[in-house]
Amino acid sequence: MSKPMTKAQLVAAIAEEMDADKKTAGAALDAITSLITREVASGGAVTLPGVGKFYCRERPERMVRNPATGEQIKKEADKVVKITVAKALKDSVND
Repeated sequence: MSKPMTKAQLVAAIAEEMDADKKTAGAALDAITSLITREVASGGAVTLPGVGKFYCRERPERMVRNPATGEQIKKEADKVVKITVAKALKDSVND
């Protein structure tokens, strides 16, 4: 397994793909990240075609176990960010 791509590497790759400078590519990446974060935080969902869908899901109050002591404790309801990977991306990995 290779190391994950860093933000600098991603910006450089986007700049090359867009045939633009790194500053423009970095601004585009930051804008997309900001839009996804804002939309999901407000309870919405964002679909990136060919990549997947980002959304927020509410989890109900539940009983959990402390792994150190084995004690059962009640965990309050919370929200969690989920990502559903697009079929196109799944298929491209298995080709």
